Amino acid sequence: MVSQRKAGAILGYANIIVKNLVNLVYTPMLLAFVGQADYGVYQTANSFVFSLTLLTFGFSEAYIRFYTQKKAKGTEEDVRSLNGMYLALYAMISSIALVLGLLFAANVGLFFSGSFTFDQVGLAGELMAIMAVNVAAVLFSTVFDAYIMAHEQFKFQQSRQMFTTLATPGIAFVLLNFGMGAVGVALAQLAVTLTLLALNMHYAVSKLGMRFSLRRFDGALFHAVAAFSAWIFANQVCDLVNQSVPNMMLGALTNAVTVSVFAVALQIRQIFYSLSTTMSSVFVPKINRIVAESDDNGVLTRLMTRVGRYQMFLFCWVYCGFVLLGRFFITKWAGEGFLDTYYLICAMTLPVGVPLCQNTGIEIQRAKNRHRARSVVYLCMACLNVLFTWFASPVLGYWAPAIAYIASIALGNGLFMNWYYQARIGLDMAYFWKKNLPVVLASAVVLAACMGLALLLPVTSWLLFLVGASSTPCFSLPQCGSSFSIQARSRRSRLNCPSCVRRFFLCLSPFRRSRCWEMRAVVAAPVPRGARNPASG
Repeated sequence: MVSQRKAGAILGYANIIVKNLVNLVYTPMLLAFVGQADYGVYQTANSFVFSLTLLTFGFSEAYIRFYTQKKAKGTEEDVRSLNGMYLALYAMISSIALVLGLLFAANVGLFFSGSFTFDQVGLAGELMAIMAVNVAAVLFSTVFDAYIMAHEQFKFQQSRQMFTTLATPGIAFVLLNFGMGAVGVALAQLAVTLTLLALNMHYAVSKLGMRFSLRRFDGALFHAVAAFSAWIFANQVCDLVNQSVPNMMLGALTNAVTVSVFAVALQIRQIFYSLSTTMSSVFVPKINRIVAESDDNGVLTRLMTRVGRYQMFLFCWVYCGFVLLGRFFITKWAGEGFLDTYYLICAMTLPVGVPLCQNTGIEIQRAKNRHRARSVVYLCMACLNVLFTWFASPVLGYWAPAIAYIASIALGNGLFMNWYYQARIGLDMAYFWKKNLPVVLASAVVLAACMGLALLLPVTSWLLFLVGASSTPCFSLPQCGSSFSIQARSRRSRLNCPSCVRRFFLCLSPFRRSRCWEMRAVVAAPVPRGARNPASG
């Protein structure tokens, strides 16, 4: 399985590169064929229908945890019952999503007649009808996709994603040349989704031997899955607020052009998310096995730190490159009307670095069934996000959801989650940041120096852009140096060093607060010669 994880990670980043290269052509092609206004209608309709994915109620994320438990402690019949329950559940969810999506399409005028023209309302209705079928197929495919994920078949998953990346724009290009406009783009997505559904079903059933048992309904199992999934559902609501609701609200309160500017910013921001989730996703089955077998927080901390270091390194590298080169790229790629997109991306992406390098922590919480508090806090932040966007959008436009998003990330993902990992989950966050802060600081120094150089030699041509892009690997040098330096020092010294950072995190935990003075004595004690820290990674 190690080879599967390595291959999955490599193919995942290859997918990211290919997808971004394709989008370099695909997004301007869409804007050229359908226009900025219709592109905004397309993104609004997509965000609206995409909200139907909430009907999963978090059941998909729960599958791996319960499958791992059944394989470790149950029988083959227990696994088949779990599969049968999920098959019936998602057949029902897909049907409900289809009906609701078609109802949205039939009544689209109720939502957008005040901000869209008559023709744009009609286009939105057509798009929603097609997208409803697409969402229903995606939801039904979840059963088989989760089974493939549980078996750590990352090569197949990433190969399938590569097919999606290449096939969707290819089919869309053909349909756009036939004059089908935004409807052709939606039909291209539907064709690819139905193909992937067939591939998932064949691979899971024929290759991996997935079997189903529908003879009995295990009420206790369903109750356990539902209780676990409920708080994941709350997280999904928050993700929807951050990803889709802003487009919907901007479409209802402003105009299609405003939506298009913000939608392009979200599209670029999603690249940063993919850089992180590609690596952390391949460790989900391993994390669940560790928790099920030993629940060793030391092992989990080392895993989170090791993965997080690579994620932070990659994030800083790409973000710094975008800050330097993104303004020229956005105006040439999407058009002069999208200049504000650059500033939106820079502002919304910077605080994202913290949660992106801690994605494995989310999976650790779920494996431990300790994700309730996170869900409650995120749900509160989502409500504040919606309220601020609703009242501020008429005045601030696309900056309203951007400001709300930045605040929610800083408070929820940044401050609260780091406290929670330390105080409630039992992970050593002082150790985590001791390993990751040097990467951040080195990146900041290099970025400041390069921004000074950019003032003297601004990027005004594709030649300078290519020179700058080819020079971005220079960011990796100080980051690598800082990473290797901290690793070398950690081998020579004890992790429990007398640092203000560590004492701060120790005292965050209420049940450890009484032991702070005791820990100070331990921390200050001399380290025996040759002693090795068991938590060093």
